[in-house]
Amino acid sequence: MPSVTLHKVGRRFADVVAVDSVDLAVDHGEFVTLLGPSGCGKTTTLRMVAGLERNDTGSIAIGERVVSDAAAGLFVPPDHRKLGMVFQSYAIWPHMTVFDNVAYPLSVRHAPRAEIRDKVMKALAMVEMERYADRPAPALSGGQQQRVAIARALVFEPEVLLLDEPLSNLDARLRAQMGDEFRALQRRLRITTIYVTHDQEEAMALSDRVVVMQKGRILQIGAPETVYRQPASRDVAAFFGTPNLIEARVTACRPADGGYVLAVEGGECRAAHAFKPGETVLLMVRPEDVTLTNDKAAANGQLTWTGKVVDGTFRGPRRTLGVQTAHQRFTVECPATRAAAVGEAVTLRVDAGNAWALRP
Repeated sequence: MPSVTLHKVGRRFADVVAVDSVDLAVDHGEFVTLLGPSGCGKTTTLRMVAGLERNDTGSIAIGERVVSDAAAGLFVPPDHRKLGMVFQSYAIWPHMTVFDNVAYPLSVRHAPRAEIRDKVMKALAMVEMERYADRPAPALSGGQQQRVAIARALVFEPEVLLLDEPLSNLDARLRAQMGDEFRALQRRLRITTIYVTHDQEEAMALSDRVVVMQKGRILQIGAPETVYRQPASRDVAAFFGTPNLIEARVTACRPADGGYVLAVEGGECRAAHAFKPGETVLLMVRPEDVTLTNDKAAANGQLTWTGKVVDGTFRGPRRTLGVQTAHQRFTVECPATRAAAVGEAVTLRVDAGNAWALRP
């Protein structure tokens, strides 16, 4: 039984459709991330699950309990949904100690003092903050405040944890560290988690499944590597990094490994759907999958182009090159110590398994 189920959920603000007929089932213990640009509807979707926004259409269930059904006029308020939520701002109260911040959800539920102390200290121990229990909240660093916010969300043992861009206020190093720590905690507790972010790398590193959203709709749901390597559309492909998108004409198509292998001008590629000979496809090639060589000879199964390096950007362990071919400019990521120089003629090669065909 899924822990969270959304069926045809929608939300309008005047004439703006913020969320448009979203269907989603999150399994027990699963970590699912809603990913997309600002204004795509991901935060509104999360807030409807939390009960902070009321859905105009569809229904939302937590476990076997329906908490919101627009058609039936049913709406369970947030404090009766047994959800924990961590906001982007953390919402840590500066006039309280760490202990009192974490204890607040239990205090408003009038839990006994002994139970409050026991559960608060257990929650703080989960995030390694028990030694800071008596510290004033303003004396904490950003990373420590984030841990306190997570402890407060977990203290009353919620069925589902909701997080709205909780790492965005941290610097890059701490963001990566706290993301790893939180993912390890979530796996250990096996708590169902719905996470919102616009950061693609963060979504791929943390999630069991990623839900890519745009203009209030879901474009694709899948494991991070599947969504990255086998996007369902050009919009999904373009949202992750800077893929090379190349038009090509299909010359043959055959089934293989649950999908298809296409023969196109210059080599082969993979596809989720069958294409007819003569059809035009859009080949998606990730910059890191392009190999540079001086050998112009065609290789079996590989896609090959020749061109000249027109610019390069040093990024520490890697260098980003711009390579101009006869018909297109390519972006290529390669180790900084093995990058070609600007002005050098090169051959670009891509294995068939790393080229993915999309409908134009």
